[in-house]
Amino acid sequence: MRLKPLIAVLALLALPGIAPARAGEDFLELPTRPGVTQPFWVTTPPGKPVASVILFTGGPGLLGSARGRGLRSQNFLIRSRDKFAAAGFLVASVDAPSDHQEGLDGFRASAEHAQDIAAVIAYLRRQAPVPVWLIGTSMGTISAANVAARLKSGGADGLVLTSSIVVQSRRAAPVDAVVEVGDIALPTLFVHNKDDACALCPFSAVPGLMARFTRTPRKELIAVSGGSTPLSDPCEALSRHGYIGIEDEVVGDIAHWIKGG
Repeated sequence: MRLKPLIAVLALLALPGIAPARAGEDFLELPTRPGVTQPFWVTTPPGKPVASVILFTGGPGLLGSARGRGLRSQNFLIRSRDKFAAAGFLVASVDAPSDHQEGLDGFRASAEHAQDIAAVIAYLRRQAPVPVWLIGTSMGTISAANVAARLKSGGADGLVLTSSIVVQSRRAAPVDAVVEVGDIALPTLFVHNKDDACALCPFSAVPGLMARFTRTPRKELIAVSGGSTPLSDPCEALSRHGYIGIEDEVVGDIAHWIKGG
């Protein structure tokens, strides 16, 4: 028997950040702008969806879809997508569009990004007549807030921002510095770890960000704390910034808030 190739494949799939497509998960690409497609993965719940959620990863926003290797991400939202599905949500994990395969830096706050995600929202509504929520984490909060602010029709029904960017740096700007958050008129949930050690995301600055969301009909902050021993840099996914070890609690809190809204 030729066991070595099989063992090598299994070892590769066990590496952190390499996740094959799972049961009940499909890869799609939608045409959005001329010559551009928006890739994303859809994870289906075990029963009828109670809502749909669109997940925006942090960092450069890349999931590896165009390379055909499955979802290459340790990001909190992406590694928790099965948990969202188990909670009754139809889940879309969005990758970078075909014209930004180098990453989403400088693109997250654009009108074109919102246009691309509008196509995903429309797709989800065709699959299930339920509310659609945008959920971003870290740099993904800029994407989620941008879509919420720009889409006046055909947009989402709610917004969740986890580990929001709230401090200016050479690499990133706060959410409210690049997005007109005062234009957001959706129910908005903020989730943050009190022990987040990322310099861009201090918990103490979150109330100030929330105060700038002046048109939201409903907003709340869920503050969590603790987690497992960090396995990455404080601003990376396997840290308190990425809710390591408390994923079940955080996803449960988000699911409860969405369902209650």
